[in-house]
Amino acid sequence: MRFTKMHGAGNDYVYVNCFAEPFPTDPAALARRVSDRHFGIGGDGLILICPSEKADARMRMYNADGSESEMCGNGIRCVAKYVYDHGISRRSPLKIETGRGALNLELEIDENSQKVGRVRVDMGEPILEPARIPVEFPRPFEGDRIVDFPSEKYIPFGQPASWMEDCGFDSRMTCVSMGNPHVVFFCQYISSFPLEMLGPYLERQPIFPNRTNLHVVQVVSPKEVVARTWERGSGVTLACGTGACAVCVAGALTGRTSRKILAHLPGGDLELEWAENDHVFMTGEAVEVFAGDFAG
Repeated sequence: MRFTKMHGAGNDYVYVNCFAEPFPTDPAALARRVSDRHFGIGGDGLILICPSEKADARMRMYNADGSESEMCGNGIRCVAKYVYDHGISRRSPLKIETGRGALNLELEIDENSQKVGRVRVDMGEPILEPARIPVEFPRPFEGDRIVDFPSEKYIPFGQPASWMEDCGFDSRMTCVSMGNPHVVFFCQYISSFPLEMLGPYLERQPIFPNRTNLHVVQVVSPKEVVARTWERGSGVTLACGTGACAVCVAGALTGRTSRKILAHLPGGDLELEWAENDHVFMTGEAVEVFAGDFAG
């Protein structure tokens, strides 16, 4: 199987061109094999670039544990780069079909290499209704969105917890879907947040029936944040595109940031804008690292 390793802001996946390669008989098992950083290729998951009847290509994305996800913001930028650079389609903007629908992507072409350097994605409107995220509470939720909601009502953090004071943790949560579910918390000292401990715990809380992605955010200014991510099904990752979009929306909804921010992630920076038409736009790099053949 021919593959290409790519990343967006350090969020790395193994990409397979299913225009040229047969669709895997068991993509979940393949995702687990190729994602292994010791015995496989290594990555946060597997992304299949497939033909589409409604767009230039279709993206199918599988996490490192084999579970399929609806959407991947960093992944779709790399799909757009692959589709353009490898001649599947030379249009700009491109349209890529995802589990969230078909999204439009504007390409920044390097004048020297004539290859894609950065991509701006129209990620669509954020989903805020609890039932559509989804978030399910034991009793009916009064309200149409979960913004700065006191999470300790439903999530037992195990008080007292010293890490809360160490990182200046605000236990109020904001929940957003960008085609996949996200929960966002804010704190004063992001490096002290025990992400490896709380990520798997929060991902599988009963109020998140489809599990969730976790993001912890430190606000630098109204236009700048630092964020860390635990991705559902993959663990700690260097970046999460849909998560960065959710962080932008959460910051604006809670009054902590403006609707246009720069997000510093462990793997690089992303530019986010929650525009007046209610669509979230994300701009960032897309990088091809290497290609090869995987024997399986």
